[in-house]
This record gives sequence, C-alpha cells and structure tokens, in this order.
Amino acid sequence: MSHRSVTDNSVNTFLTLPVGRLFLRTALPMAVVMSTGGLLSVVDGIFVGRFVGPDALAAVSLSFPVVMLLTALSTLAGGGMASLAARHLGAGDKAMAGRVFAGAHGLALALSAGVWLLAWLLGPVLLPLLAGGNTALVAPARAYLAILILGAPLQLALSVHADLLRSEGRAGVIALLSVLVNLLNIAANALFILWLDMGVAGSALGTVLAQGLGLALLLGVRGRDPALLLGVRGRDQALVPLAALARESWRRGWARMLALGLPLCLSFIGMALVSGVVLLMLGGSDPVVIAAYGVATRLLGFAFLPLMAIALAVQSISGNNAGAGRMARARAGLRLGAGSAGLWCLLVMALGAFAGEALGALFSDAPGVAEALAPILRMMTALYVVSGPGLVLAMHYQALGQPGRTALLTLVKPWLLTPALILSLSAVYGPQALWLAFPLADALVALMALVLVTRQNRMGEPA
Repeated sequence: MSHRSVTDNSVNTFLTLPVGRLFLRTALPMAVVMSTGGLLSVVDGIFVGRFVGPDALAAVSLSFPVVMLLTALSTLAGGGMASLAARHLGAGDKAMAGRVFAGAHGLALALSAGVWLLAWLLGPVLLPLLAGGNTALVAPARAYLAILILGAPLQLALSVHADLLRSEGRAGVIALLSVLVNLLNIAANALFILWLDMGVAGSALGTVLAQGLGLALLLGVRGRDPALLLGVRGRDQALVPLAALARESWRRGWARMLALGLPLCLSFIGMALVSGVVLLMLGGSDPVVIAAYGVATRLLGFAFLPLMAIALAVQSISGNNAGAGRMARARAGLRLGAGSAGLWCLLVMALGAFAGEALGALFSDAPGVAEALAPILRMMTALYVVSGPGLVLAMHYQALGQPGRTALLTLVKPWLLTPALILSLSAVYGPQALWLAFPLADALVALMALVLVTRQNRMGEPA
C-alpha cells in the first residue's frame, strides 16, 4: 500500500473508531435524516386528508406504485455508487471514489430520461387501471404524479450526493441539512395546499422544490469544507472534491453500479408491484378503503426509513472495513445493526397492533377511514419484527460486493411471495383476506435468511 493510502486510512473513522460508537455515529444521524423525510410524508398525508379530503387521499394512494418506482431508481444510482465508493475510501483511493461519484451522475440522468419515457408511454393506461374504473380519482393522481416525475432528476441527484456523504462519514451534515429542508417542505405544503388551494398538485410541488433546495445545499457543502458546518477542521474535510464531476467521465462504471444497486432497487420496485396488486384487488370501488391503505403505506414507509438508516449504516461500516481487510469489524457492525433493527421492528409491530385507529384519526375525520385502517395495519405488521434483521444482512452482503445474496434476501418477498399470496388469498377468501399475505411473506423470508446464514457458517465462508 502506498504512503498516500496509509495517510488516507489514518483519517478514515470507519476504520479507527470503536464499532459501537461508529455505529451510533453513523446510524443515528441517518435515522434523523430519513425519519424527517418520512415524517414529511406523514404530514403531507395529513394535509391532503384533512384539508383536501378523503377522495384526494385515495387519489394520492393510487400514485404510491410510481412514487416507489422513483425511490427505487434513487437507490439504484445512489446505493450502487455507495457500495463501490465506501470500499474505495476504505482502501484509501479517493481518485477511484471520485470516478464512481461522477459516473453515478450520468446514470441518474439516464434513469430520469427513462422515467419520462415510461410516463409518456404507460401513464394514460396505468392510472385508470389502478383506479378500477373510478374516474374521479384519476385526474388528481395524474396532476400529482406529473410534477414528481418532472422532478425526477433532482430526486436522483440528491440521493447520489447524500449517499456519498454517508459513505464518507458525513452523516451529521446530512442530518442537519435534512431537518432544514424538510421543515421548509412542510411550510411549502402549507402554502400551496392551505393558502393557494392547489390541492394534491401543491403537495407534489412542495416536495420537488424541497428536493431542489436540498441538492443546492449539498452542492454548496461539497464545494467548500463541510466541517465548517460543525466547527471542525482538518481530518473531517470532504474526502471527494466536487471538482471530480468536471474532471471525470459521467459515462463510466454504470454496469458495476447497476449490478450492486439493482437488488435493493428491485426490492423497492417490488414494493410498487405489491401496492399495485393490492389496488387491483381492491378494485377502486371503495375510496375509504383505498384511503386507509394509503395511510398504512405512509405509516409503514415512515417506520421503514429508520430501519433503512440502520441497514445503510451497516453497509457503510461493512464496505469501508471490507475494503481495508478488517472483516472482524464488519461482522461486529452487522451484529449491532441486526439487533437494533429487531428492536425497532418490535416497536412498530406493537403500534400496529394497538394504535391503528388512533393513527388513522390523525389523517382524516371522514367516517370509516380510521376504522378501516386498524385491521389493515394490525395484519400488515403482525410479523414485522422478523423483517429488519434480514434487511440489515442483505445490505451487509451488498457492501461486500455479493449482489446474489442481497437479491435473495430483498427480492423474493416483494416479487414472488407477497403478490402470489395476495392473489391466492383474495381468490379463496375474498379481498378482505389479502392483508394476511404480509405476515406470511415475512415469516417465509425470515426462514430463508436463517437457512442462508446457517449454511454459510457450516461451510466456513467469511461474512
């Protein structure tokens, strides 16, 4: 290893801090970042449900599969880059990390163009199909999605910058900026929905404007010394300069980023698929149930984000330490992450079991929404406790450059198990039984993860 690499490793806190402290330092700020964004989704739903109406809330719920697709593409560009960049940074190779960072920008633009093309080709067919013939829901859903899709380049670029900062150990900076941006987003929603009476379009416009502001702030942070925001100098300066975007090609490294980012991306697309199957089974005939399902997706989306923060923290720890050949530290981070994820999921499961109706009342005072939400949320979270450790294990595998194992733990559930269970339960017992598909799928994936780990330990493979 060169003298330069040794110097870089000496200031990489992923390789030097005690693992417990490192995990907290990485996971807690990321949980703040992602929870703030999830809280925004919840507040946004409250604005729509209470000030626009339950039909508007149902219309926005129809948009959930497309919203999840945008999230999936964000993880494809940012997550694949983060896996590579973390290992390059762990090995002390900032130049290679800069090349990956630049290539991720080109990939984000290409993916955005693909989204626009798909919207033009499939948009006129998809929304009426999900609405099940309820034409009153189609127009507001279309207005909402048009704005979000036009803003796709901002969302994807924002994900790339945030994921690189996370891989560099800059989670505190992301947390600070995220809180600021999301507070401004809530204020923008109030302006567009309450005072300007723009309805669901105002909600989407507030989101896109907040993403643009967040990207501008992250560009400003990377263009100067990010440590100035925290009052720290020297070793906490940015590891990858913004000048890498002008110096390196935007067309390099896409294949490797796609391979590493694809399992988690497909997992989110699978969530969109599951949501679409649920909406098709509901048939669009009861806007109250659709609105209740939309509330459930927002609440579970909010619950998933801290879990994702834990998994991403493990990814960064595992990637940096694997790149430096320190697998014992990577395994210690995995154990901490899996335990923390299990505790968080246990809390979510308890809230789903006992607080569904109270949570539903926050979103709408229309008759039936809260009552419809309670049994839906109770069944969807019945075995939620087993889902968190599996996600953490999957992100550990992704950080080690093992997309096959990552795919096994993240794709089977949304692409195969849950849709098949929804369709079969609905066919045999009626649409009211489809919610049982979620705990059954959680149980089967947990069993699969247990078999995978047991087999790996028996064969003596490093993990």
